[in-house]
Amino acid sequence: MNKINIVPTWSFRDESGRELDPQLFSLLRYIETDGKLTSAAQSVGISYRHAWNQLNKWADFFGTPLVELQKGRGARLTPLGAKLVWAEKRVIARLEPQLDNITSDLNLELSRLLEGTRPCLRLQASHGYAVELLPRFVQSFELDLQYRNAREALASLGREQCDLAGFHLPVSVLSEEMKSLPIRLLKPRAHRIIRFITRQQGLMVAAGNPLAIQGLDDLHREDLVFINRENDSGTRLLLDELLRRGGHGSSSSLSAAGIEYTHSAIAAHVAAGMADMGFGVQAAAGQFGLDFIPLAQEQYLLACHQRTLEHPACQILLALLRSEPFRAAVAELPGYDAHNSGEVLTPDVLFAQMQS
Repeated sequence: MNKINIVPTWSFRDESGRELDPQLFSLLRYIETDGKLTSAAQSVGISYRHAWNQLNKWADFFGTPLVELQKGRGARLTPLGAKLVWAEKRVIARLEPQLDNITSDLNLELSRLLEGTRPCLRLQASHGYAVELLPRFVQSFELDLQYRNAREALASLGREQCDLAGFHLPVSVLSEEMKSLPIRLLKPRAHRIIRFITRQQGLMVAAGNPLAIQGLDDLHREDLVFINRENDSGTRLLLDELLRRGGHGSSSSLSAAGIEYTHSAIAAHVAAGMADMGFGVQAAAGQFGLDFIPLAQEQYLLACHQRTLEHPACQILLALLRSEPFRAAVAELPGYDAHNSGEVLTPDVLFAQMQS
C-alpha cells in the first residue's frame, strides 16, 4: 500500500480574488539552492518560459520582484523572495509534528481498510530527525507514531495506551531531577529500555557566526535575541540543566523572542534572522545551513513493557534498529549515532551504566 504524506501549501489571494499557484515556492527553493532559473524550472518540471511568466505574475501580485536575474551571474532571490522561502520553512517546521500525527492515523486506517489487520506497534515519542526515519523503514507491520513529549509518552505507557515510549537523557550532565521522571514511571521488573540513537545538542547560530557567539554565557548578552523551547520538552530540560551547572539560573529567566516546538522550528527561526541563537540538535542546524556549537550529547531511548519484546512487530523493529541500512541512514544526520541501536536493557542497568 502506498503511504500518504500531508504537506502544507500556501494560497495567496488579493482583494479582487486573484489566486496564484503555490508552485512558486518550489521554484523559489530551487533558485535559492541552484542560483539558476533554467535548472530551477527543470527541477520543478516546467518550461523556462512558464517559470519566467510565474515570476512576473508574482512580482505583479506583490508589487515587487521576488527574483533578480543578472546576466552571467544567474538568478538570486530578492529580500522578499528569501523571506517567503524562510516563512514556508518555518511553517512546515512548526506544523510538522501535528501533520505527522494526522498522517500516521490516516495511513493506519487506510491499511486496515485495504489490507486487513496487520501487527501494529503504538509509539509515542518526541519529534526528532531519527524518529522521522522509522516509517520509511517499516514494511511488514503498522507503526502508529504519535508525537508526544517524554512525560506524556511515559505516562501513556504506564496506562497501556502505547507500546513504546520515547524519552531522552543526557550522557554526561544527568541530574537527579532529570532521572526522576523515568525512575518514577518505569518499573525495573516490568519495563525494558531499547537504545535508539545518541545525538548532539548545542547552540544554533547564523552561518559564519557573525556575532562571535561562544557558548551559554552569550545568552545573557543584551545585543542578542534567543528563541527558546516549550517548558515540558526534554531539550528545554537539558538546556536548563546546562545553565544551572554553569551558574546561569534557568532559561525561563532569559529574555527570549518566544518559544518553538521542534528543533527544525528553532533552526528556521534563527535562519530567518528572527533570533540570533537557539538550542537544539546539530542536524537541525545542518538542515538550515547554520553554524553549531556543541554543548551536550544525549541518548534517545525507547521504553516498553517486557512482554512487548515478544510481540512479532517489536521483534521486527529491533531487527530494523540493528540493521545496517537504518544505521547508515542515521549516520547521514549530523551529530547522530546509532551504533548501539536495538540493544535491550533494564532501567536499573541503564542508570548504573550512566553513573559509572
